[in-house]
Amino acid sequence: MPKVISGSLKGRNIKGFDIEGTRPTMDRVKESIFAIIQNNISNSIVLDLFAGSGNLGIEAISNGAKLVYFNDKNKKCLNVIRENLCDFNVLDKGILTNMDYHEALNYYSNKAIKFDLVFLDPPYKDKIINDILEDMIIKKILCENALIICELTVNDIFVNDKLLLIKERKYGEKKVFIYKYNEKNVK
Repeated sequence: MPKVISGSLKGRNIKGFDIEGTRPTMDRVKESIFAIIQNNISNSIVLDLFAGSGNLGIEAISNGAKLVYFNDKNKKCLNVIRENLCDFNVLDKGILTNMDYHEALNYYSNKAIKFDLVFLDPPYKDKIINDILEDMIIKKILCENALIICELTVNDIFVNDKLLLIKERKYGEKKVFIYKYNEKNVK
């Protein structure tokens, strides 16, 4: 069972690791990601677009995120996230949306919501990360210097020339790319 690995909720168990169709980020991968982004979490607005159990968004709350938008099209995932947030007494730090990612990005854009941190861990088979990144740029939902953390398989080929790649790591069969958004880099 995944645990919160750092911050105010450290050591707490996160329910939902066994929800069908989800793939929670392993603790060692999460620990590495959060070591890299730790200076960008405090008071941030975060998007966990394919939230699953909410593992990454909850870790962000534990480390000082101001607000996390948890999105998943699976209602069971959102129920588990709500339960975790209630158990941890941080329900006020999470906004839950039940949409597919297209609807969610349109919703955030229409509401003029901008994010400092974005976690993208879609189903690997869909190969949609680049499309999502393009859509987020077009819809202007990224704050200047926003970090986007992308998880994919080691076999996936992935290049984005509109974002600055600041870290790339391999963990077994998984790769993590961390990009920074800067408006002047957008062509």
